[in-house]
Amino acid sequence: MYLSRLAVTDFRSWSAADLTLEPGVSVLVGPNGVGKTNLMEAIGYLATFGSHRVATDAPLVRRGAERAVVRGLAVRDGRELAVEVEITPGKANRARVNRAQLTRAREALGIVRSVLFAPEDLALVRGDPGERRRFLDDLLVNRWPRFAGIRSDYDRVVRQRSALLKTARAAGDLRTLDSWDGHLARHGAALLAGRLRLVAELAGPVRDAYAEVAPESVPVELRYRCSVPGVVLPEITGLAPRGAAEDEGGVLEAALLAELEQVRRHEIERGVCLVGPHRDDLEIQLGEGPAKGYASHGESWSLALALRLGSFELLRGDPGDSSDPILILDDVFAELDARRRRALAELAVRAEQVLVTAAVPDDVPEKLRGAWFTVESGQVIGPA
Repeated sequence: MYLSRLAVTDFRSWSAADLTLEPGVSVLVGPNGVGKTNLMEAIGYLATFGSHRVATDAPLVRRGAERAVVRGLAVRDGRELAVEVEITPGKANRARVNRAQLTRAREALGIVRSVLFAPEDLALVRGDPGERRRFLDDLLVNRWPRFAGIRSDYDRVVRQRSALLKTARAAGDLRTLDSWDGHLARHGAALLAGRLRLVAELAGPVRDAYAEVAPESVPVELRYRCSVPGVVLPEITGLAPRGAAEDEGGVLEAALLAELEQVRRHEIERGVCLVGPHRDDLEIQLGEGPAKGYASHGESWSLALALRLGSFELLRGDPGDSSDPILILDDVFAELDARRRRALAELAVRAEQVLVTAAVPDDVPEKLRGAWFTVESGQVIGPA
C-alpha cells in the first residue's frame, strides 16, 4: 500500500499542509524545526491513533486551535480509500472513511499501516520499559487493529483500580476490589496474549535484520519479561495457533487473578497496581547479556533499527494483508555511520513506499534519492 496524498490542518506546527505522493521513495529536506517530523508523525497517527513522540493527543493540536485534522488517501491493490481523523483533546476522536462518518474512530485502523524509524527509537534500547511496551502495543494495533480497544480498556481499568487502591487503606472498604481484579485479569490477559504472540513472531525478523545491519556483532534475542511468574513465550505459542493471539482456555486470566491475590496486601500498602501488562518489559539480549546498559552506541542504533525493520518484515508477511506498510525514515541517516547507512538503504528500497526526512541532502544515501520535497517557512515545495 502507499499514500497518494497527505493533508493536515492545525496539526502540530502546521496550520495547513498538503502533499501529493507516489510509490517509491520520497525525500523531505529542510532545516531542523521546520515541521518535517510533524508530517511523518501524522502518517503514524493514521496507522495507530497514537504518536511515537508523546503519550497524549493534546500536543498534536496546533497552539490556539481547538482540534487537528489528518487526512490520507491510501491506495491498496488499485483501490483508493480516503481516511480522515479529527483530534480533539479531551474528547473521543472522530473518523471518516470515504466521507462516511464512522460510529467508532478506531474502525478506521488498518487502512493505513506504517513503520517509523526516528532518533527517539534509541530509547527502545536505552530507555525505560514504558518505551518498549508502547512499541509492542503500537505494533499490535498496526497488525491487529482490535487491540486498540483492548489497550484502551486495560488502561482505563488500571487507572480506576489504582485510584481505588490509593483510598482503600484509609477507607477500609475493599468490597469492589474483587470486581476490579476480574476486569484487570480479563483485559490484561487479552493484551498479554497479543504481546506474547507478537514477540514470539517478531524475534526471528529482528534477529535477521540485526544480522544484516551489524554482521560483525553477536546475535540478538527478544524475551518478554512478565510480572506474573511462569508466563513465558513457549507457553503462549501452544495456546494461540494460526496467529489468533487469544488467551485460549483462560490460562493467562487465571494466572493474573492468582498473582493479584498473592500481592493484594502489598498493593494496598503501596497504593499501586503491581501486576499486569503495565509492569512488563521487552528484554533485548545481545549475546549473553542484556543490551540495556551494555550495548555500545553503534550497537544500540543497530538494535533500534533492527526492531523497526523486523516490524516491517512482520507486517508485510501477514497472511491476512500482503501489502507493504509505509516505511518512514525520519532524520536517522545523520545518526548512522556510512556502513549502516548503506545497509539501511539496501533494506529500505524493498518497500512499496519509503518516506525519508533529512536536514541536508548529503545525509540521504544515493540509493534513496527519489521525489524531492523542500520544507521551509511553513510550506512544502515539490516534488522535484
